[in-house]
Amino acid sequence: MGFFRRRGRQSDAGRPATPPLSRAVALYEAGRYAEAEAEARTVARSRPRDEQYAPLALGIAALATGAQGRHADALATYDEALTAAGGVFGAGHWQTLKLRSDRAQQLTALGRHAECEAESREIARTAARGSGPEAQVVAAAARNALVFALNAQERHPEAEVLARHALADHRAPDRLSLVLRLGLARSLNGQARHEQALAEAERAGELRRSLPEEERRPETGAVELAVATALLGSRRAGEARLQAAAAHEACLASFGPDHRRTLEARTLLARIDGST
Repeated sequence: MGFFRRRGRQSDAGRPATPPLSRAVALYEAGRYAEAEAEARTVARSRPRDEQYAPLALGIAALATGAQGRHADALATYDEALTAAGGVFGAGHWQTLKLRSDRAQQLTALGRHAECEAESREIARTAARGSGPEAQVVAAAARNALVFALNAQERHPEAEVLARHALADHRAPDRLSLVLRLGLARSLNGQARHEQALAEAERAGELRRSLPEEERRPETGAVELAVATALLGSRRAGEARLQAAAAHEACLASFGPDHRRTLEARTLLARIDGST
């Protein structure tokens, strides 16, 4: 779960200076992932390893790499970022925990769901003991990764309980609430409670439409996938195919053919076609 803190230092003249990562963040939020990766890696190479911008730059590079579907490369970049972050921030700092949480989500993209589960549980426990809003957001993001990992292991009732608790604790109408609600819909679909899943997916769609574009973009295709799965389970295959095709087209354009969500949409399309 990527989120960025725009907190620039002050210039000598008292005017806000432009942080070194501003361009990389802007490129990522605009969906220009290859350019964002290149910019962030350039910043990382240019900064001393004991400066805070080095691990943060590597973290943005990892996010952008994963958004292009290169999940193994993203995982390796997170490992490099965490080595730097441990020395700069310390193991318990929210920035380090955020990097670990983002890394855990790449584990799910690589099918390493049990590892993601164990890592996310530990991150959530550690972050929940922290103070300040950043630590609490990291805790919620780790619970979201845990919901995904549980669903991927077909432990849907556990995922449902966790998603509902996380949504009760995190009430802000933001991207984190969106992904938690999508995780809840996935858990309901996994239990063949398709009408409830469709209702949750539609609520997620309403929330997504209310968010600014830079927060909507990383979840491209996710609502349509949840809706399509629920429709297929409700034996509305024609409607399901329209949603799944829209998800696949959008994911292919945004993330490329190798991204986990593009692959999921392609698999769902094949499943729909095989059921008709």
